[in-house]
Amino acid sequence: MFRVRNYSISKKLTWMNILASSMALGVACTAFIAYDVFSFRATMARNLTIQAKIVGANSVSALLFNDTHSAEQTLSALHSAQNILQAAIYTPDGRVFAAYSQSGAHGKPSAVPPKFPVEKHAEWLRSGSIEVVSPILFEGKVQGTVYIQSSLQQLIERLKRYVSIVGAVFLGSLITAILMSVRIRRSVAEPIVRLAETAQTVSRQKNYSLRVPETSNRDELSSLISTFNDMLEQIEARDGALQQAHNNLERRVQERTAQLNAANEELEAFSYSVSHDLRAPLRHMSAFSQLLTEEYGAELQPDARHYLDRIQESAKRMGLLVDDLLKMAQISRRALSSAKTDLNALMNDVVKELQPECAERDIRWQIAELPSVECDAGLMKQVFMNLVSNAVKYSRRRETAVIEVGLTIEQDGTPVIFVRDNGAGFDQRYADKLFGVFQRLHRADEFEGTGVGLATVQRIIKRHGGKIWALGELDKGSTFFFTLAAISGNLNSIAGEGSAAARDISEQSITGQAMAASADA
Repeated sequence: MFRVRNYSISKKLTWMNILASSMALGVACTAFIAYDVFSFRATMARNLTIQAKIVGANSVSALLFNDTHSAEQTLSALHSAQNILQAAIYTPDGRVFAAYSQSGAHGKPSAVPPKFPVEKHAEWLRSGSIEVVSPILFEGKVQGTVYIQSSLQQLIERLKRYVSIVGAVFLGSLITAILMSVRIRRSVAEPIVRLAETAQTVSRQKNYSLRVPETSNRDELSSLISTFNDMLEQIEARDGALQQAHNNLERRVQERTAQLNAANEELEAFSYSVSHDLRAPLRHMSAFSQLLTEEYGAELQPDARHYLDRIQESAKRMGLLVDDLLKMAQISRRALSSAKTDLNALMNDVVKELQPECAERDIRWQIAELPSVECDAGLMKQVFMNLVSNAVKYSRRRETAVIEVGLTIEQDGTPVIFVRDNGAGFDQRYADKLFGVFQRLHRADEFEGTGVGLATVQRIIKRHGGKIWALGELDKGSTFFFTLAAISGNLNSIAGEGSAAARDISEQSITGQAMAASADA
């Protein structure tokens, strides 16, 4: 298939010159030949008409006196015109009065005028010949008709000569176009080819030090090559600067990595120290204070026993605080082990583990169908454990506690999981302090805790690419919301039926007596 767009620019320029020259010559030669053919044919028709009129004028007396021989002699004068094939003189009634044929045959001509009598001049083309008829007039009356048929051989030969001339001109034009294409290719195509080759080499090898050779021309192509070389120079400079910045960045990353490794080692050492060196004094404090209470409790004054109880409680609280800090530190160092996790199954486990804390309490659980999430199941269980245990703790002053876990969709389409309770709530003005380490919005004598749990939850959520926030009002409960980076499954298909794990606990009123009976069983 003829695909010009796939040709090189040299071939395109060559074809462009050839086609442009050919089309221009073709149009010019066609117009010239057409004009000459029509002019020559009109001249032939005019000459035949003149000859017909001459024959008609010389044949008037022959028609009037019925002198056929004289009329034939008049027609025989046409023998000098080699292009005339045949001629005839007709009477007004259409009868052949006299005839002439180039071949010498006598009788009626092979072609006859269309009608008789002919009152005016007429001409037409028929079977490669031109025919004319002219009336013979005498004193204003038609005495007969002259008919002449002429060959178009002269026109055909003339046309052949023109075709030969046109062929020679086309050949000369083709040679000239090819020669001009060579010159144009040197001044236009070759610089473009070099520019294209250099661009391909730069793109393939990423070698920005290459340059396109300059041309001696002072045209747009020269400006394009100069601009392209300037661009390569700028890219080379930027690439060098980028490489230097990359090397500096790698060096800084290595330095920061070394510092981070050192910090991690220090953190490991600190964790070990906290885990071993700090726990021993706490255990001693708790154990010796307990021994004092057991062995000398009867002899101690009430104030002294109170002080010993305070020491035991503080040691126990300090132990819990150390445990929470160690857990939070481990979360930062632990690698995530993501897998598709059913959050309803996690919630089922969390509720079962919290049953001892819910003894003798009336808690209504409202747990909706939750999606499956790509997450670290252990860490995510810790998130639900902290949030749900807080809801249980801060709602214990309610006669009937309501704890709701569900899924909502924000306006931008982001799925959000929430944990809501009707407990003590908090002042919304201090919501930003909830997730800080050791930050508490309630006194320790009201609700126990170390102030590390929510900070741990926030760190887990951030490691999963999400965020967490809370809304609350004093004595009206609180709601904790969090998002995760990857929630799989079709959220629109999550309906009210729920999974088997959710149906075990959704919309149930779990009383303390029922839990106790279940534990006894």
